[in-house]
Amino acid sequence: MNNITFIKDYKDNNKLRSSFNELANSVFGIRFEEWYQYGFWNERYIPYSFVLDEKVIANVSINLLNFFINDEEKSAVQIGTVMTHPDFRNNGLSGELMRKVIKDYEKICDFMYLFANDSVLNYYPKFGFEMVKETQFYYDNYNSSPGRTPLKKLDGNSHTDLHFIYEFAKDRVPVSQIFGSTNSHGILMFYCSSVFRNNLYYLEEDNVIVVLHEEGDTVHIYDLIAKKKFCLETILNKIVPNGMKKVIFHFTPDDENHLKMKNKPYHEEGETLFIRNLGNVPFPETFKHPLLSQA
Repeated sequence: MNNITFIKDYKDNNKLRSSFNELANSVFGIRFEEWYQYGFWNERYIPYSFVLDEKVIANVSINLLNFFINDEEKSAVQIGTVMTHPDFRNNGLSGELMRKVIKDYEKICDFMYLFANDSVLNYYPKFGFEMVKETQFYYDNYNSSPGRTPLKKLDGNSHTDLHFIYEFAKDRVPVSQIFGSTNSHGILMFYCSSVFRNNLYYLEEDNVIVVLHEEGDTVHIYDLIAKKKFCLETILNKIVPNGMKKVIFHFTPDDENHLKMKNKPYHEEGETLFIRNLGNVPFPETFKHPLLSQA
């Protein structure tokens, strides 16, 4: 243990990045290499790691984001990719990395947050994080318009289409002024190049990129990426196919639409939100963290 060293922000070190990927794959079943090779691993994703013999044995990563919360811009640090090699667990390594992150950022951001697995819900309060309940918004018995505006299908396997989305998203407005993120294009592209690579569309006449999935008579709206504020109802009339009865949002729609929507408590296993509020941020009473900004 005496030879363990600390290192952070090493994405361009091929050997350490490869070891980081190996650990992430063994713990979570995910790899970051394609994301890196595309150029989407930018300066806003920073791993804090312990290394032994040029192998990453423990890690806590941060994402530097901005949020608009009740029309006010706030700075945030999202913590994720918390992992330790099985041979080195129960030695306090992840806790030490958490303390390093907190020390570096607690005086220069408005809040820190993370999503925790259900097995460690008692762990993060030790670092000053509090559990926060999320709410999901949806339309039931949605009256879709008879004609759907043709959407241009974007290819999540295409280098050209992915970089179009990446450059576009750099200049996006938050999907919500109640609770919406900016500077989250790096995380967005992880989803666009993997989980949602077949769910990407471009509404050319409104200059909006749409991430959606149709499931029976239900449409899941994961993100609406635009460079200027838009009317949600207008966009929905153009993208929701006729015959759909339910529209589920995986973000917080703006307030003028809440009166028409239903909502319900939201919880997925492994996705319990914890927040450390450092700047007395007035969080909304009900909100859903945008899924495609979630590390």
